[in-house]
Amino acid sequence: MAVDITLESPQRAARSPRRLFRELEGPGEIVSNLTPNWFASIMGTGIVAVAAASLPLQFPALRTGATVVWAIAAVLLVALTIATGLHWVRYREIAARHHLHPVASHFYGAPPMAFLTVGAGTLLLGKDWIGLPAAVTVDWVLWTIGTVGGLLTAALVPYLAFTRHENAPDSAFGGWLMPIVPPMVSASTGALLVPYAPAGQARATLLWACYGFFGLSLIASLVVITLIWNRLVQHRVGAPGMVPTLWIVLGPVGQSITAVNLLASNAPTVVDASTAHALLIVGLVYGFGMLGFALLWTIIALAVTARTVRQHLPFSLTWWSFTFPVGTCVTGLNGLALHSGLTVVSVLAVVYDAGLVAAWGTVAVRTFHGSVIRGTLLAPPRPA
Repeated sequence: MAVDITLESPQRAARSPRRLFRELEGPGEIVSNLTPNWFASIMGTGIVAVAAASLPLQFPALRTGATVVWAIAAVLLVALTIATGLHWVRYREIAARHHLHPVASHFYGAPPMAFLTVGAGTLLLGKDWIGLPAAVTVDWVLWTIGTVGGLLTAALVPYLAFTRHENAPDSAFGGWLMPIVPPMVSASTGALLVPYAPAGQARATLLWACYGFFGLSLIASLVVITLIWNRLVQHRVGAPGMVPTLWIVLGPVGQSITAVNLLASNAPTVVDASTAHALLIVGLVYGFGMLGFALLWTIIALAVTARTVRQHLPFSLTWWSFTFPVGTCVTGLNGLALHSGLTVVSVLAVVYDAGLVAAWGTVAVRTFHGSVIRGTLLAPPRPA
């Protein structure tokens, strides 16, 4: 889910990998061009593991593979967090300007979602390796960091967009959803922690706070999705490199379905039976209603992407937009399949998960090649 702020220029792409790395003044310069959207790679990796954990079709190798993918996401989170810290220390002037960039600033929503996704994976899968008590503790820490960070981005980034950024009539794109979706992810992942919160006021506060996060993100997302639709109608698709960001629209849609169903699943530990049943009905009605739009947008995004691929779709970090949003649809479908018992929903979940895994494998390989083998994604910008 990321727009590449470090797109390969023809000049940079023309340089050989060996020459690219010779141009670095030192190992520390690798972090000179690091932007928040890199955390989308952790989101996209982590959601593969989280989605597989509750997939209707389960087999032993699936859980093992998902746990390995979670571990990769966890290692990436640690590495990228350290690299970001080095970026701020060594290139503070560059880092301090990200919030004023009308595109880059929106991707401050990626780090909170990366923390939340890895935290959820720790509770769902990591417990197999580190034990449940440790997994719960780690998830509480990562959920708290992600939730606080997500609430800050949901308020501050729109404020900057309203007061500091220069936006043209055709500026709206999927990345505008990035800073306002983290609270929805907090609602989903917080629902997993409800049974582990102290009984009484603390547990009830967490449950209803998650519903508040759900509403905050849902209303803001509907506004932005409307702006994106309007931009597409008025100004068409736009630059090929931005086409993958159309898939970001599936993020709040799928995550909202996930949230209401996970909250309904864990509500019985907080509320009485009749209220819990009512919340389950809300989860099913809302979930199937939003699923209709998710299917519609999937068809539209597929058609536009296929059209762009035929014309030429250049690789960049925007390709991570093919992963996390689709993964949220898988987790949403998993919840609907569990509560409805419908086979067709289970089949849809498996189909979306197959697409997610294929997309993740493709994008991960291309990112590894572009950052480690060629070095073009990490090399500092070449002076004009």
